[in-house]
Amino acid sequence: MYIKRSLEIELTKYREIFPVVALLGPRQCGKSTLVKHLLLAQENTIYLDLQNAEDLNKLNDPRLFFKLNESKIICIDEIQLIPNLFGVLRSIVDENRQNGKFILLGSASRELVQKSSESLAGRIGYLSLSPFMLEELKSVELINFWNRGGFPDSILANNDEYSYIWRDNFVKTYIERDIPQLGFQIPPLQLRRFLTICAHFHAQSLNLSKMAGVIDMTHTTMRKYVDLLEQTYILRTLPPYETNVKKRLVKSPKVYLRDSGILHFLLGIKSADVLFMHPIFGPSWEGLVIEQLITSLNVPAYFYRTAKGEEIDLILEINNDIVAIECKASSAPQPTKGFYKALEDIMPTKTFIVAPITSSSYSLAENITVTSLTELLDVLKT
Repeated sequence: MYIKRSLEIELTKYREIFPVVALLGPRQCGKSTLVKHLLLAQENTIYLDLQNAEDLNKLNDPRLFFKLNESKIICIDEIQLIPNLFGVLRSIVDENRQNGKFILLGSASRELVQKSSESLAGRIGYLSLSPFMLEELKSVELINFWNRGGFPDSILANNDEYSYIWRDNFVKTYIERDIPQLGFQIPPLQLRRFLTICAHFHAQSLNLSKMAGVIDMTHTTMRKYVDLLEQTYILRTLPPYETNVKKRLVKSPKVYLRDSGILHFLLGIKSADVLFMHPIFGPSWEGLVIEQLITSLNVPAYFYRTAKGEEIDLILEINNDIVAIECKASSAPQPTKGFYKALEDIMPTKTFIVAPITSSSYSLAENITVTSLTELLDVLKT
């Protein structure tokens, strides 16, 4: 059963504007399924998976292949495996500019998909697809989504055990196959250990010195790994909010595992019951809320924290408004004094406390609303 993705409209729009559309995102997040649903019903579409030897062989002479199929829409999956293909695409596009002609799917950021921005400048539009968002899964309970994360084969698995097994294999394949295919020769055990350390530092400041005390790596190596994990959609770093208040502010970014299911796997959390009892419970909720909001809204996002601990989890800039958001994994959230002091510093237009509540939103204080994640998404999108 196909589940409608929010990006469908944007993908259709981009195909009307650009000759080449690149749809990027983590592997197994549903890119191929989305494109096949929209395009492969058409008889004039060719789909190539570059991890398939037969399909890869068809591009031994890519210019000849494209010429022989110049009347067809061509979709190329795992495009990061042949970065030199972009130069050929440029010449083909320039000879016969036809919008929506090529769709490229990739499991790495545009920075890692080498040469694309140079070779196809003005000819390519970029879109990012995440794993399922909560708003796309109307029939899935929040706790199941939170526990398993949004990857299709994880959230739609028959039970928690099957979901956990899938995530185990996802992480192994990512470390042992995907990263080497991108040209990074990193010992799998070392990368696995670093990824697990990041899970333990989830929702904390990115303190490489502190992390170095746990794992024997240099700052340079750890910084390289953070960048790589971020550009392959596993990590997110959230920058600090810069304001003119005369206080010492925390300047290091905060680090999050982008998918709550992958976070829970790395920490050995196999069920919601275990999650409720685990120290990561609150930070996990914070990461889930932040990932859903940033991905859905696609606006500038930051956190605010002073050296004294006055803190707001998320600051969003939406249409010249400053929106402050605090994440509380409680059905009866109570903000700290530091939260209220931070509000005095920032003076946001709107303030929300996001909690896993099932009741309607309600006012906690003047200009402070307690709300569920789904209701907040609805409010901020209008």
